[in-house]
Amino acid sequence: MSERKLMLGNEAMALGLLENGCAVATSYPGTPASEILASVASLKRTHGLSLHVQWAVNEKIAFEIAYAAAITGLRTAVSMKQVGLNVASDPLMSAAYMGTKGGFIIISADDPGPHSSQTEQDSRLMAVMAKIPVLDPDSPEQARNMTAVGYDLSEAFEIPVMIRPTTRVCHSRQDISSSAIQSQRRTANFERNPARWAATPKFRHQLHRQLEEKLDAIARYGKTAPAWLNPGRPARRALVVSGVAAAHSREIVEEMGLWGSLSVYQVIQPFPLHVDFISDILARHDEILVIEETTGVIEMQIADGRRVKGRNSRAVPRVGELLPEDIERLIAGFAGVPARTAPLPPEAKGRRPTLCAGCPHRASFYAIKRAAPKGIYPSDIGCYTLGLNLGAVDTVLCMGAAISQAAGFYHAHKDLEKRPDIVATMGDSTFFHAGIPALIDAVVQKVRFVLVILDNRTTAMTGSQPTPATGLGACGEPLDTVDIEALVKACGVEYCTTGNPYRLDDFIGLMKEAVAYGRDRGPAVVISRYPCILDRRQEGAREAKIAVVATDRCDGCAHCVTQFECPALVLDAAGEKVHVDRMACAACGVCIHVCPKGAIEEVKS
Repeated sequence: MSERKLMLGNEAMALGLLENGCAVATSYPGTPASEILASVASLKRTHGLSLHVQWAVNEKIAFEIAYAAAITGLRTAVSMKQVGLNVASDPLMSAAYMGTKGGFIIISADDPGPHSSQTEQDSRLMAVMAKIPVLDPDSPEQARNMTAVGYDLSEAFEIPVMIRPTTRVCHSRQDISSSAIQSQRRTANFERNPARWAATPKFRHQLHRQLEEKLDAIARYGKTAPAWLNPGRPARRALVVSGVAAAHSREIVEEMGLWGSLSVYQVIQPFPLHVDFISDILARHDEILVIEETTGVIEMQIADGRRVKGRNSRAVPRVGELLPEDIERLIAGFAGVPARTAPLPPEAKGRRPTLCAGCPHRASFYAIKRAAPKGIYPSDIGCYTLGLNLGAVDTVLCMGAAISQAAGFYHAHKDLEKRPDIVATMGDSTFFHAGIPALIDAVVQKVRFVLVILDNRTTAMTGSQPTPATGLGACGEPLDTVDIEALVKACGVEYCTTGNPYRLDDFIGLMKEAVAYGRDRGPAVVISRYPCILDRRQEGAREAKIAVVATDRCDGCAHCVTQFECPALVLDAAGEKVHVDRMACAACGVCIHVCPKGAIEEVKS
């Protein structure tokens, strides 16, 4: 019996994967893709399905696990955010040549804007470079349906297939019909073929030729051909749309009464673009506007700079997300009619994002500043990027770069008479993801710096997914653990110590010792360990709560507000006194040790 449910786009894609027999699903968490694997795990439990569901240490490993299962004939999937695809690019490029046996879907979620990413990069360009087909959904329902199309396409041509949702597909909700998922378990059967699966350069040349032949055929594959949304109404002007822009454009064209004066085409498969579509649209129309996110991939393939306009020609803005208001102005200008929407008002100034009240990272950053007040602070990707607000983060490049950048800063300054102290920060999940090779390199090169591993026992920023130290799998099953201290020492680090940042005075002393060691002798590692304040699984691991109050000794110096920036500490409008917002306060008690006047005290019961 089917029922209708309001689903996130990520939930809808998870449903589509399992409806179509996915036997292995892997991922590394990253917004906007994180809920895909979490939803797969939830559906597995709900429907009693037999499949492997795994949070991998990083995207490359996730890709390789799912791909290996696919070449045994199973249907598999790997999901990640767009910058995670950078990490997985090495196996992606090679897997395109070797192909697959079972259906293999790569979901790479893009983030136009960006809302929660380092870049606005377009995963479709990675598909072009790898030479694999990519599908571009416009809604949660279409994303779900594309999993079936993707698996059919993958198996028809023995090639990996990318599905590229954007944030507005991943995080929008749609009413979707679902029913009991039937197990479609296949039997794995790896057929040895070294000329394919372990191909040397000579055989890679042959595989490349075969890949080009596959792409030529895929560019004529009927199931993924563009749709002419208002056929029989040939017009001088044509609108070509894809992804979320297609959903917006359909509504806007109808509402503006342009359905009879513009031909509208929706591209399902941006690459390879269907060859017959290219010739047909150029034969039918004098002017063509392509609206797509975030790069002109479709526009590039139509390749007629005189008639075709889009992002590459700058007719469509090249930077930022395309909002409905933007698309309406573009369509109105193209059709020669006035736009209905007024210009967007300027954004209202809001409060900048900050670490949660009670976050252990805040105490760690405060201690770092006390121990190395004139230091250089390279950091990394995670909640702790918000250490920017505290003046304890100077650089954020990519996952795992904090250690490598610390090494670069050291080598740049090492011949100076007075070198700055260098303190790098990195989360526990990020350390497992990309920090280990960099730390080994720093040990070998005798880099003098301090690494603070902010160990809150989870992958907090993306929804409290487990790390290799957590001991839990994606479905809550018990797993073995990896000890961070042992791993650090195995990298060759001689100075490794662990502290509790909630015990601030002790932790400041610990940090000062580590900075002194790192300044004179080599890499020092401090593991700042305290559970994430939002992770309900770790309630029992937290210390007793300490309610606090700002007493009349507070003179409004604002040290606790500017240097600690806890959202529960609020300076009054006159700037004369701080008060504690009891609704926001997590009762960590750390601010007692931050106030230089001793004006914050524990509330005695």
